[in-house]
Amino acid sequence: MNRTHDMIIIGGGPAGYSAALYASRAGLDVLVLEKMQPGGQMAVTETIDNYPGFDEGIDGFTLGMKMQAGAQRFGAVTEYGEVTLVELEGGVKRIVTTSGEYLSRTVVIATGADPRTLGLEGEDDLMGRGIHYCGHCDGRFYKGKTVVVVGGGNTAAEDALYLSRLAEKVYLVHRNEGLKATKIYHDPLIRAENIEIIPNSTVSDISFEQKVTGVTVKNNKSGEERDIKADGVFVSIGRKPNTYLFEGKLDLNNGGYIIADETTKTSLDGVFAIGDVRTKALRQVVTAVSDGAVAVHFAEEYIALEN
Repeated sequence: MNRTHDMIIIGGGPAGYSAALYASRAGLDVLVLEKMQPGGQMAVTETIDNYPGFDEGIDGFTLGMKMQAGAQRFGAVTEYGEVTLVELEGGVKRIVTTSGEYLSRTVVIATGADPRTLGLEGEDDLMGRGIHYCGHCDGRFYKGKTVVVVGGGNTAAEDALYLSRLAEKVYLVHRNEGLKATKIYHDPLIRAENIEIIPNSTVSDISFEQKVTGVTVKNNKSGEERDIKADGVFVSIGRKPNTYLFEGKLDLNNGGYIIADETTKTSLDGVFAIGDVRTKALRQVVTAVSDGAVAVHFAEEYIALEN
């Protein structure tokens, strides 16, 4: 408790460990607080093909461990425990976790965002075995197969169009009469010969053996149910940022994301938000890693000015 770190990073995903690497390599005293395991959401991704430097792809768990090892090589320390309280104002910030209390001159928030789920039986167990939450991450496994995309917003429309270039058949299931996605997506969706749009409907059940074999779709108006054989289901109904600890302490947008621009600076001096938890256009491993490097640049600047 008496020791004051230069930087505490909350979250050990790609953004967090990128920041830890850059900060520790720059000679800062860095502590990473992680409640589970290195890698965050990335750790449950079977294969990552779009991260530079791995020409044959790499599984998310291994990449997470490598990122942690890279930061630890330069002296970054990881403590495991769940953060329960943050005090972010002033020159020294206080972080309370289930494993102890810590002080720091700067705090980098890398708590990520979890995909919203359908809440159906078996969904959690089928993650990676037919249930996915990122079309661009896992779409390649469904070349020439049949998939269902659930959602009616921009992400669902993007996923459906992307998957239509790989899969033989794409069903786009959404609960409303019309898509919420911006109009720029409507014509391409209609023109795609292998996309079938199913409006006013929800997925009420998932069929599976060892992996997904299909879904049951229920019409919200008539109550009629339809069974669809499918090899995979992509749930694209949004994400929920892990920002409950920061409500009333930092500026958040209507979606609950921490408001931070490309500098990663938040509404409080010495506090930075990186990766999926901040407001940004694209949430991918490579953009999370970029955020980590940027945050350290401005954190060093802040520490120098404070000293």
